[in-house]
Amino acid sequence: MATEDISLEDEFAAALAEQARQTAPAAMPFQELKSAADKADENSQDLDFILDIPIQMTVELGRTKITIKNLLHLAQGSVVELDGLAGEPMDVLVNGFLIAQGEVVVVNDKFGIRMTDIITPAERIRKLNK
Repeated sequence: MATEDISLEDEFAAALAEQARQTAPAAMPFQELKSAADKADENSQDLDFILDIPIQMTVELGRTKITIKNLLHLAQGSVVELDGLAGEPMDVLVNGFLIAQGEVVVVNDKFGIRMTDIITPAERIRKLNK
């Protein structure tokens, strides 16, 4: 039975070697370079994979700190002062990270935000490191 195991191992090793020879890429002295359009199409296909992933987008008007005592005294009609100034750009956050700033607009009786400044990836990384 031991000789049978050895012959099976030899056959298996031979089969693996044959498969490796068949699937190994042939050496080409001059490979064709892909055009920029081909690379753009590949990148587009890579991005298509993630385009339907939902994210949380938030527009922050401002922030404030109040005591629990003051929080408990809030009632309908109460005004809470925020640190944001009127007319100041609002922060646009995606999953909690600042990506842009914009101004509040009204469209068809709904609030919206017009993007006025998109944060560059380098700026985003710099802010993350702070």
